[in-house]
Amino acid sequence: MIGRFFTNYFCRRLVQQFQHRKHPGLLIRMTMNSKRETFTYPDVRRSNVEDEYFGHKVADPYRWLENVDSDETARFVEEQNAISSKYIQSCPYRERIKKRLTDLFEYPRYGCPYRKGDNYFMEINTGLQNQNILYIMRGRSDAKPEIFFDPNALSDDGTVSLSSQVAFSDDGKWWAYGLQKSGSDWNSIKIRNVDTGVDLDEELVKVKFSRISWTKDNKGFFYSKLYYHRLNQPQSADTLIYETPEHPRYRFDCGQYLHVFINHSCEHNLWYFHKFSDPKNPSIEGRLQLQPIIAEFEADYHYIANDGPVHYIHTNHNSPKYRVIKMDLTDESSLLESNWKDVIGEHSKDVLDFVLIVRNDILVCHYLSDVISRMELRKLSDGSLIKNIQIPVGTVSAISAKRNHDELFYLFTSFLEPSSSYHIKFSDDVSHDEPKCFKKSSPKNFDSSKFVTKQVFYESKDGTRVPMFIVHNKDMQMDGSHPCLLYGYGGFNISLQPYFSVSRLIPLDNMNCIFAMANIRGGGEYGKQWNNDGKLLLKQNCFDDFIAAAEYLVQEKYTTPKRIIIQGGSNGGLLVAAVSNQRPDLFGCTICHVGVLDMLRFHKFTIGHAWISEYGSADDDEQHFRNLITYSPLHTIPMMADDYPATLLLTADHDDRVVPLHSFKFIAELQHRLGKRLPRIPLMIRVDTKAGHGFGKPTTKIVSNL
Repeated sequence: MIGRFFTNYFCRRLVQQFQHRKHPGLLIRMTMNSKRETFTYPDVRRSNVEDEYFGHKVADPYRWLENVDSDETARFVEEQNAISSKYIQSCPYRERIKKRLTDLFEYPRYGCPYRKGDNYFMEINTGLQNQNILYIMRGRSDAKPEIFFDPNALSDDGTVSLSSQVAFSDDGKWWAYGLQKSGSDWNSIKIRNVDTGVDLDEELVKVKFSRISWTKDNKGFFYSKLYYHRLNQPQSADTLIYETPEHPRYRFDCGQYLHVFINHSCEHNLWYFHKFSDPKNPSIEGRLQLQPIIAEFEADYHYIANDGPVHYIHTNHNSPKYRVIKMDLTDESSLLESNWKDVIGEHSKDVLDFVLIVRNDILVCHYLSDVISRMELRKLSDGSLIKNIQIPVGTVSAISAKRNHDELFYLFTSFLEPSSSYHIKFSDDVSHDEPKCFKKSSPKNFDSSKFVTKQVFYESKDGTRVPMFIVHNKDMQMDGSHPCLLYGYGGFNISLQPYFSVSRLIPLDNMNCIFAMANIRGGGEYGKQWNNDGKLLLKQNCFDDFIAAAEYLVQEKYTTPKRIIIQGGSNGGLLVAAVSNQRPDLFGCTICHVGVLDMLRFHKFTIGHAWISEYGSADDDEQHFRNLITYSPLHTIPMMADDYPATLLLTADHDDRVVPLHSFKFIAELQHRLGKRLPRIPLMIRVDTKAGHGFGKPTTKIVSNL
C-alpha cells in the first residue's frame, strides 16, 4: 500500500524523472504525467457541535464519526476506501512491486531462542507464513526443531496471532499463552502442557495489557488486575487478590515475594509486594495484604532479581539514563532511599537500557550509545566490569537468559541485516567467552554490500544536537535528485534503533531512494531527559527536530522538499501530520499510520487516558489546552495553503489502541479545507479490515498493503 501510493503519486508529481536501475524481474520507471488528474471527495456531513475550553469555543463538525459502528460512518469508510483503492490500483507497477515484495519476504526468519525448563524454544517463519511458528528443541539447543504451536492453524487468513502475553511455569512444564484476533488489544489466555502439547479446557477471556506470572509451585499464575488462576479451574473460580476501585485506570504487572507494579500512564510505576511464608506452597485464598515500596508515581522501577530480601532494581530514579540499585526488604527502615546502594551507577552519556542476570552472578547490561547497542558483562557483587561483548554497529533487539543457566542468546539486526541470533556458552573463564552465530537470516536477491549506513548529527531550531541515520546506495551522487523517505517517532521514552525492514528494500534498491531515520526528542535515545524535552509543554521540540532533519537533508543535497516522503505511526502519525500542517512546503508526501490526530479528545477513548502523561489534557489544564491546540493536527490544517503534501492515512477497524475516529475526522477536515483548493493533490485514507494497531498482522496483509 505505501509503496504503491508513493510510486503512483510521484509518477504524477515530479517534473524531473527519478534515476532508476534495473533489478531482475522488476523495472520501475517514474514518468511525468502531463495530464495530472484531479480528485473529487465525498460531501461529508458537517454538524454544529462545539466544545468550550476555558472560554475558548472549538468546533467539532465531525463528532458523529466517533461512532465508528454507525451506518453513516460505515458509508463514510466505504466511500473513502473506494477513492483510495481506485487510485492505488491504477498504479501500473502494482503487480511487479507485489511480486518483488513477495520474493523479498520469502526467506527464513528466526526469533531469539530461549530456554524454559529442559527445553529450548524459538519462533521461525519460513518466509511467507502469515504468523511465526513456535518450535521446541527438546533437551538441547541444537536438537531438531519440532512444531510446538502454530497460530496459522487458528484462522484461514492469519488474523489470529500469538500475543506478547505468554509465560512458562518455572519448571517449564506449563505454558500460558495469549491469543489476539484481528490485531485487537483484547486477549484470551489458554494453557498448554509442554510435554504433551495438549491444552487444558479452561480459557481466560477479556484480558488486556496484562502480564502472566507463575507461582513457584507451578500450580497457577497471576494476571490482569489482579487475579490468581489455578490450573484446571474455570475463570469464574479465579481469586481476586488485589484491586483499587478508587483508581479504576490502574494497570497491574506481576518465590517468596509477589511484586506488583502498578501503572496508570505510560511512565512511572508504583511498587508493592507481599511476602509468602512458604513460597513452594503459597496460600492464595483471597485478597492479599500488599506492602508499599514505592507509593508515588515519580520514576520507573524494574525488578531484576533478588537474593532473599535483597532486591536488584533497574531504575531511573534520580538517574535519567538509568542505574542498578539494590535494596533490602527486611523491614520498613531498610526501604528508605538513604539505604539504597548503587550496583551500577548512571553512565555519563550512555543509557542503561536493559539488565538481566545469567550464571547466577553475572549482570548482562545493554546500553544505548548514541542510539547504537553495546553490551557488557559485570559482576553482580559490585558492578565491576568483566568484559565488553563485541557486536557490530546496530541493534541488539532481544536478549534471553536465566539466572540459573550458563548461556545467553541475543538477536542482532541493522538497517541492512535481518535479525540473526547469537549464542554465548559461558565457561569458568567468562572473560574469554565470545558469541557464536546460532541462526542467520538472509533475504534472497538483495545485495546489502551495495549500500551504506551513516549516522549524522544536525542542529535543531534551539541548537540541540540530534542524531539521524541515513541509508543509501554507496555509489549515489548527492545532487538533490533523489527521493528520500524520512521516518520518525519521538515519544513515550521509546528509542528508535537501526532495524531491518523488507518494505524499505524496494525504494532503496529499485527507486534509488534514500532512507533517513531521525532520533528526535520525545524518545528515549538519551534517557528520560530526552523524553522530557519532547513532551507536554515541550512537544513542539519534536516537530522542530523533525523539520530540522528534513532541512538538513535538503541542505546537504540528499534530496529536495518535493521529493521528501515522511512516514510515522501512532505517536509518529501525530508527528508527520503536525509537521505537514506546520511546513507543507517542506514535504512532498505524508504517510500517516494510525495517528493520534485529535489532541483535544484523545484521552476519552480506550487506553487514551494513559497518554495524558505524555501530552497533557485539554479538559484539566488551561495551559495544556492552549499548548495542544497549537499543534493538534485536526485543528491546525492550513486554510489557505498553496501546496500540501500528498497524504495517505492508514487505520484499521479493530484498532482499539488509537481508535480510527482520529483518522476519520482528520481526513474529512483535510478534504473539506483543501480538497477543492488543491484538487490535484491526493488526500486519502485506507481503512483496513480485520486488523488493529499493527501487532500480529499476517504476512499476506503486510505484502498487499505496502
